[in-house]
Order: sequence, then C-alpha cells, then structure tokens
Amino acid sequence: MKEHDDKTTRYAILSHRWGAEVNYKEMIRLMKMEEEEREEVKQRHGYQKIIKSCEQAAKDGYEWLWVDTCCIDKRSSAELSEAINSMYRWYQNAQVCYAYLNDVGESTFPTEEDDNKFAQSNGWPEWFVRGWTLQELIAPKEVEFFNKDWAHIGNKRQLASTLQDITGIPSQVLTNGLAGKGLSVAQIMSWAAERKTTRVEDHAYSLMGLFGVYMPMLYGEGKMAFQRLQLEIIRRSSDQSIFAWNPQVP
Repeated sequence: MKEHDDKTTRYAILSHRWGAEVNYKEMIRLMKMEEEEREEVKQRHGYQKIIKSCEQAAKDGYEWLWVDTCCIDKRSSAELSEAINSMYRWYQNAQVCYAYLNDVGESTFPTEEDDNKFAQSNGWPEWFVRGWTLQELIAPKEVEFFNKDWAHIGNKRQLASTLQDITGIPSQVLTNGLAGKGLSVAQIMSWAAERKTTRVEDHAYSLMGLFGVYMPMLYGEGKMAFQRLQLEIIRRSSDQSIFAWNPQVP
C-alpha cells in the first residue's frame, strides 16, 4: 500500500456527527461480502456520507478524502493511538474540511437559536456540542458546511460571526487559527465546557491537538484521562489559568 504524507498530499477531510457508520474492516471487505450483507452496509447513513463526501471531494478536484470512521483500523490499538495523536495535524493540513450537519434541513445555515428544532443541543445543530468537532472546526484552513441533503450552506470564513456566537470561539481564531493569539489555557478549555463525547476519555483526548500535547490512549481510565491531559499541559506551559479550571466532565 502506498503511503502519502499529509503535508505534501492535497486532500479533503470529513467532519460529522457519528451515527450508523461503516468501519474500516467493512470497507476493505465490502466487495467480498454476500450480496445481502453488502446491501445492508450500503443502506446505512454512514455509507451514504462516505459516498457523498467522496463525490464532493472529486467535484472540488481532490483525489484523496480522509474519513475517520473507515480510515482508522480500530482493531489495532497502536494505529488508533497514532491516529488520535495525529488527528489535529491531519485536519490542519487538509485543503478543506467538509462539515456535515445531518440535522439541518434548510438551504441556509441557522443563524438563530431554535430550542424546538435543536432541543438536545442548546438550540443549535448537534455538530456544535460534540467534543471532537471542536478541533475539527478550528484546525482546518477551510471548513465548508453542508445540510442533511449535502447542499452547501456556507463556510467558516463567511459565518465567522455566527460561529463565534454559537461556540464562544473568537472569529479571528476561526479564520486564522490559534497561532500567535496569546490565548490562555482556561479560555481554550472554556470552548469545550459543554461539549459531549460518547467515551469519558475522549473529553480529554479530543483536546490534545488544541494544546499541542501527546499522550498514549488508555480507554478504560475514565476521568484520569483529563488529569493526564492537565499534567501534560503543565509540562509544556507556565500558564497558571489551568489551575482555575474545574471541568464538569460527563
């Protein structure tokens, strides 16, 4: 298998809310499946996301697209750990990130809170309350938003003011990244305060790239993951604001 360096290869990358996904093992054996099993996989919403994002990447002139659900072999703990530690860089080095908002049916990006439509996610699309999507919003140079039908509804530069209202992230960080902004640890932590992850450990792992730290993955350690994250940040930074941070880890 030919390997490609993420700094020299032009590629698109997908950000999305997980649901019924297709994993790496299923993708590599798709054509060897019995027809009934193959059709079950193809009917999943996660498979349609892969197809639609591939179509969008091809339309935009990219030969390569990275999708977390089917590009990481989670059967290998070493590969999973490498992927999570590299994730921020992979999003940062992508030419474009496609953000798929599966709960937005309108042809325009929502600009006002709607507690009826988005009752479970603070009045905004669920993508904005998930843990991993925080770095997937900040790291890429370009983020293009799509609704549930894969209609384009804006990008993060056009929507920077609205995105700041939704996330609390300054518009200049959204448009130009974290470098040189002089942000405190507590300020960055505050952006993740109300975000949710399926696994407790991911509340910490999803923030590593934002602080430029690396840790081995130890699923099963629970809230200890956040303590390890804080220790790694302290080793790299003299910012005392970290001691004022009291996270409400779910």
